[in-house]
Amino acid sequence: MPPAIPLATYRLQLSKTFGFDEAAALVPYLKALSISHLYASPFLKARSGSTHGYDIIDHSQLNPEFGGNDAFARLSAALDDAEMGLILDFVPNHMGVGHADNMWWLDVLEWGPRSPYADSFDIDWDGLSNRRGPGLLLPIHGKPYSEALEHGEIELRYDADEGSFSAWYFDHRLPIRPSRYAEILRAVVHAATAETEAAGHALIDIAANHSRPDSPDRDEAPALKSALAALPGAAEVIERGLAAYRPQQNDPARVAMLHRLLERQYYRLAHWRVAVSEINYRRFFDVSDLAGIRVENWRTFRDVHHLVAALIADGRLHGLRLDHIDGLYDPVQYTRRLQRLARRSRKEPVRQPFYILVEKILADGEAVPALPGVAGTTGYEVLNDIMRVLQDDSGTSRLDQSWRQVKAAPADFEQVVRQAKQHIVNSIMASEFMVLVRLLARIAAGHWPSRDYTLDRLRAALELFVIHFPVYRTYITESISADDRTIIMAAIATARDEWVGPDASIFDFVADALTLDLIAPGRAGYGSSRVRRFAAKMQQFTGPVMAKALEDTSFYRYHRLLARNEVGGEPSLPALAPDDFHQRMAARVKTQPHGLTTTATHDTKRGEDARMRILALSELAADWSEAVARWMTANSRADGPSAAHQYMIYQALIGAWPLNGTDDDFVSRMQAYVVKAAREGKQQTSWMNPREDYEAALTRFVTDILDPAQSSGFISNFAAFARRAALIGALNSLSQLTLKATIPGVPDIYQGTEFWDLSLVDPDNRRPVDFAAREQATIALVAEPPSARVASWPDGHIKLALTLRLLALRRQYPDIFTDGRYEPLAVSGPDSDHAIAFARIHRREAIIVVAGRHFAQISDGGRHWPDFSTWNAVLDLRGYRGVRTWLGQNQIPSATPSIGSLLAARPVAILQAQLR
Repeated sequence: MPPAIPLATYRLQLSKTFGFDEAAALVPYLKALSISHLYASPFLKARSGSTHGYDIIDHSQLNPEFGGNDAFARLSAALDDAEMGLILDFVPNHMGVGHADNMWWLDVLEWGPRSPYADSFDIDWDGLSNRRGPGLLLPIHGKPYSEALEHGEIELRYDADEGSFSAWYFDHRLPIRPSRYAEILRAVVHAATAETEAAGHALIDIAANHSRPDSPDRDEAPALKSALAALPGAAEVIERGLAAYRPQQNDPARVAMLHRLLERQYYRLAHWRVAVSEINYRRFFDVSDLAGIRVENWRTFRDVHHLVAALIADGRLHGLRLDHIDGLYDPVQYTRRLQRLARRSRKEPVRQPFYILVEKILADGEAVPALPGVAGTTGYEVLNDIMRVLQDDSGTSRLDQSWRQVKAAPADFEQVVRQAKQHIVNSIMASEFMVLVRLLARIAAGHWPSRDYTLDRLRAALELFVIHFPVYRTYITESISADDRTIIMAAIATARDEWVGPDASIFDFVADALTLDLIAPGRAGYGSSRVRRFAAKMQQFTGPVMAKALEDTSFYRYHRLLARNEVGGEPSLPALAPDDFHQRMAARVKTQPHGLTTTATHDTKRGEDARMRILALSELAADWSEAVARWMTANSRADGPSAAHQYMIYQALIGAWPLNGTDDDFVSRMQAYVVKAAREGKQQTSWMNPREDYEAALTRFVTDILDPAQSSGFISNFAAFARRAALIGALNSLSQLTLKATIPGVPDIYQGTEFWDLSLVDPDNRRPVDFAAREQATIALVAEPPSARVASWPDGHIKLALTLRLLALRRQYPDIFTDGRYEPLAVSGPDSDHAIAFARIHRREAIIVVAGRHFAQISDGGRHWPDFSTWNAVLDLRGYRGVRTWLGQNQIPSATPSIGSLLAARPVAILQAQLR
């Protein structure tokens, strides 16, 4: 049996070409790494060809493209034999919709609010303007609706096997309401001149029997469809007659006929751009083919988790990572239900809760939300803490100066975020925002003290609040916590200070609605359900706004130091001193000792080692500033990218630069990256309004500067600097890896990162991994100490060697790392700032960790591998006895050994000891 709390996880990205059998074949290698749990990307049935698995279309099936049930059984057997567990990246927030593969969604399109699945999706049926009845906007067209209609791109088809009608827009199936079948049957029989044919006469009879409004109902519809499918000759007549609904040039009657039919459906077809202002179902951020589901609905919860419960009951699933927990209506209720489900599903009583992690972005200093039964987050906050403690803040002012010169504008990151939030609220998520504004306006109009707050004023006030809201969301349920109240009231106060309209008391009303004070005991006049719905929906809204504004906009506009533009990070925050880092880790023992510690995921903006290379610029700030100024001058051109984008490109190249030389593949990867980065920044180009001329200038610039025939001087000069950053980055990476594996939490290894991970943002970081090379290297490295690979550090084997030893350490001392304390250790001396030292302690046993940082001076600015023995600092070990090196078992005779003697040729050291 695997341990209830993982010792180490390994994230695998499953795909059509790397399914369950390929994962099963990898299990022996993962066992050799000392991985306790395979952590898999979503493997429930997703849309065919999905490259990520988050567009689930059926939670009750395994993904057939990964091999289905039989292959999954083989993976389960392999994991059982290795005593390894399985963690699933589970998607409770949304499903893939559109196309023709989600049966729940198709049923909703056909039956509207009467569908048994209508409550499973978060749809505002009355939210469409200029419509009498309930309707659902479908922004699926690549051109205006009128053009798609007139050009015949929307086609009415008959399925002879089902006896059903659907409109089709390319691969999007749009079921027709059965109550309109009679209308269609009469029209097609007439158009086919089949009134005197037996099949035509029978079709007219069927139409006559279903001519009353809303006929057939849901119970009668299967019989109607069966009758149509069984009627001899019906398919041929219908196919001839469907010409009446197929537009032809100079025949507006057919266009009008199809349009009238479509207007009588429960959906309204539209150009994809209409989603900005009219969408009336909750989406995953701004992705229209990912529709939010309501797992707060009990039946939906039951159906979505049926297979998961079965896998837990069978002992084949040992943990869950919950994707986008902040998107849920009530995360507290959800996690409580989920833990109960797991408890009921497990056949034998267990003391430990089922292992559950949440994908959650925490602002700096924000407490982990109190979600029942959740072990912790996926670790983005730790990623950023490690990066900040390795950053050299002495170079920050020089980097600030360089960025200001490039940007020629204020370099205030908070201002960048505010502007981005305003853009998101008024563009990408304007529809979702107006749903909230209208709901708040209805609340205001329902009671006399707030009737004068108009829609426009409420919109302006709520927009200011959202812009100044500092975290992803609050977690208000039946009541509000003190922390959540503080967060809301601080944002309200800032918004009020910026208010230029009349009557600032509107913010009192907004605050009371957000905190539920409007319906507190002793207050009357406001509907409880409406106020609660507003507060809950607002919590679902602020997270996507923050994510789109911060991660997907601001991080691509602010380029002071790209390494710090990482998920869960705030680039403007200063570096951490070792003492600050120790305080955070000591707190982590109390708040989430079993949360993940990660340094790379499928969502990070660049590979973990690319990030460490770019972080090295904080140690080489003066040299970097001079070098990048030269490069920008030499490569400047009238038709080139903006100066800000040029500055970004050079940093991205530093992170990803191959030390053995560039090739066409590298150029293509960089071109794809710079276009994506520019679109995310939403300034010169964007996903919504791509500018081909600017994007061509970007890709041409990358081609030119990486072309040896045109830019040999630049390439030579850049490669020399990149190698310096690469060496310092490699040293940073080894410290990063050591910290990840030894601080409180469960270290997660992202696929392939056992070697240097120099990938760019997705999809670059989801490229196939050469596991065979890693397996072969592992066999060779088992008997070697990490220092044996110092001379060949560029090949990445030194990182794999250290990974093997660190995870073996966790396997040998599981109690220390699962339940142990964290104790900072004092380092003193002139070079004390170069070391982070601490002990992990369980009872009397201790593992002592020393990790170096700030390597530029000792490596001559990255020109050679350092001699760490020259560092003048000592470690205070007077509280320990029997101190010895791990594995080597060499005794450390001094109670205050020098840091240099412990490190020797490596940037990290691991010791064993007992408490005195």
